[in-house]
Amino acid sequence: MSPESRDDRFPRAVEAFANAVAQRFAAPVDAQPEAQLTEPVGDLLRACGEPWNLTVDSHEQVKAPGIGWPDLGVSVGGLLCGYVELKAPGLGTRPEQFDRRNREQWKRYQALPNLIYTDGSEWSLYRTGERARRVRIADDVRDGARSLDRARLPELDSLLLEFFHWKPSVPKTPEALAAFLAPFARFLRDEVRDALGRENAPLKQLASEWQGLLFAEADDDQFADAYAQTLTYALLLAHFEGAESLGRAHATEALEREHALLAEVLGLLEARSVRAELALPINLLERTIGAVSIDALQADGGDLWLYFYEQFLAAYDPALRRNRGVYFTPAEVVRCQVRLAGQLLRERFGKRLAFAADGVTVLDPATGTGAYPIAVLDHAAGAVSGHYGEGIVQNQLADLADRLHGFELLVGPYSVAHLRVTQRLRDAGVTDRPARIYLADTLESPDQPSQFTASILQTQLTEERERARAVKRDTRVLVCLGNPPYDREQQDPNPDAPAQQRKGGWVRFGDEGSPEDPILEDFLKPVRDAGDGIHLK
Repeated sequence: MSPESRDDRFPRAVEAFANAVAQRFAAPVDAQPEAQLTEPVGDLLRACGEPWNLTVDSHEQVKAPGIGWPDLGVSVGGLLCGYVELKAPGLGTRPEQFDRRNREQWKRYQALPNLIYTDGSEWSLYRTGERARRVRIADDVRDGARSLDRARLPELDSLLLEFFHWKPSVPKTPEALAAFLAPFARFLRDEVRDALGRENAPLKQLASEWQGLLFAEADDDQFADAYAQTLTYALLLAHFEGAESLGRAHATEALEREHALLAEVLGLLEARSVRAELALPINLLERTIGAVSIDALQADGGDLWLYFYEQFLAAYDPALRRNRGVYFTPAEVVRCQVRLAGQLLRERFGKRLAFAADGVTVLDPATGTGAYPIAVLDHAAGAVSGHYGEGIVQNQLADLADRLHGFELLVGPYSVAHLRVTQRLRDAGVTDRPARIYLADTLESPDQPSQFTASILQTQLTEERERARAVKRDTRVLVCLGNPPYDREQQDPNPDAPAQQRKGGWVRFGDEGSPEDPILEDFLKPVRDAGDGIHLK
């Protein structure tokens, strides 16, 4: 599109806008003055994008995460780029001249990174509270095209083009990334909650199947939270795995190589009918994550993901973090515990290579973001290198990868743990072993399989549950190591039982009616029988 044709089309679009406003105000309408600008402004934005081959759409009353409900959300190419707040003609766009109500609104809206205020005659572009541009195109646009100051129209053209091409300012540290993503994940969670309240919503079926296959006790609020966190982390991992774009096809393809379960989960969470209900928050999340610079985040070195989930949850929902006990175990404590367990393996069990020795199977029952499995891999690499040199570290870690298991109930830390363990194995040259991190409830019995048959949730989710059950039921675990949330409650069949009798689930109480001792009792029995005869140095 040549500049000349642009110069012809843009003034005609503004004239059409001004005439549309004049027609609306010429007829008595029972509506707020600013509401009468909604359709003309939306039409103008679409018309202004066309000569630049931009597909511009406006959406009424779009929630700005954590801020409020500006009159219009504007998307370019299907991705939300900014907001427009409409004011009654004649009110202007200068916050210092607003009345009290509008000043209070401005205090919230100035946090938005790309915002237009307009009363039809005056247009102002704000970037996080700072005015980037302002132009007045008419004395009073209600008088139609004859009121336009045509010499100022190129300034409006430039203002709108700058608005359309806004790019998010990206975080440079993991903590900043956590704070950056949290409000968009909350927005998605809130939209899921709203959708579940509507009759015949496709999300209702998805929630039912999610609960039936994975977490039977999850209510709608917990499902909404799980949906938002899972989608956020799946898209983030797809971005870090080099997805060409974060649309469903490219994102799932990027995840399938190393994170097959997350790829399938992402596919079902973005099923066509579901996505149609949640298009705006998902598009916003995709645009936000797609803008994150992987190189900038990795520039400082170190483990990017070490404390990321705790930082994310603290920004996303501090109460949820407290309730679920999501507090990282200091790395020094993790390494100390792993060293002590390694010492016991050598001195008491005759395992010279500790965790890397044949037959040593390790389980972290509440793995969080994978601190303990990572420390076990590092300890094993050091033991093998010290005894045999670097040459066989890769082979020994590949063997250990088949014997190192972690269970995690929450999808956010599960995603991070899966990524970290996979990356640690890659760093050691192990590319043909999956990370044996399972999205599973440790306290759920392996002898009571779900009676639920999935119709949307397919093979990977079903197989993940079965693999976790097999570890609980059939695998002889020599080392159980980790830092679980000790105050976790598990519902007992007797609802009148005291709270302290409900904690521990299958691990503590076993299956109802089973003649076998609960696993915890079986574990402690030799120690209790020995009395004071066993002392660990």
